[in-house]
Amino acid sequence: MMTTLYLASASARRKQLLAQLGYEFTQFSVDADESQLAGETPLQLVERLARLKAQTGVAMGYDDKPVLGSDTVVVVDNLALGKPVDEVDFTAMMQRLSRRTHQVLTAIAVADKNSVLSQVVATDVTFKALTDKEITAYWQSGEPQDKAGGYGIQGLGGRFVTQMSGSYFAVVGLPLYETDELIKAFIAGAHE
Repeated sequence: MMTTLYLASASARRKQLLAQLGYEFTQFSVDADESQLAGETPLQLVERLARLKAQTGVAMGYDDKPVLGSDTVVVVDNLALGKPVDEVDFTAMMQRLSRRTHQVLTAIAVADKNSVLSQVVATDVTFKALTDKEITAYWQSGEPQDKAGGYGIQGLGGRFVTQMSGSYFAVVGLPLYETDELIKAFIAGAHE
């Protein structure tokens, strides 16, 4: 029997990745406050947001099938970098990531009316040294505006990556192996 679920995300990338796993699903958007709470670590933030998105979907009435929520943050110097608010913010992000290794944390959560199961996947990504000209050209491409940490590894931003350790798909926005395993565990009732 084909597993059907809901995807609580407007992301075209997450939609493509979930489709790769062969699940039948309906995609919808949730509006969640993604602000970091006082004292909250980037890992706690990303997991809370994934759980919040899945549980918000259930609360919105998407409650007849499991709801999958996901969130991604880029972490450098123990700071969670979200989507850039403007070009100045983006430039500061890129200068911080230049010539350094950062961590991409992607959390996934599956929820229904009774429970929620979640996991965080961490991937280390190293950037080459970026010039001001490269940073400006990348901003003008339009790609960074809706990306956590200001870049898309699956797009033009991939040219900045010199090394990666972990899940490529988690950096794109949905770790395939871990998502598949989490959904299967949830469906099997191995959740709390």
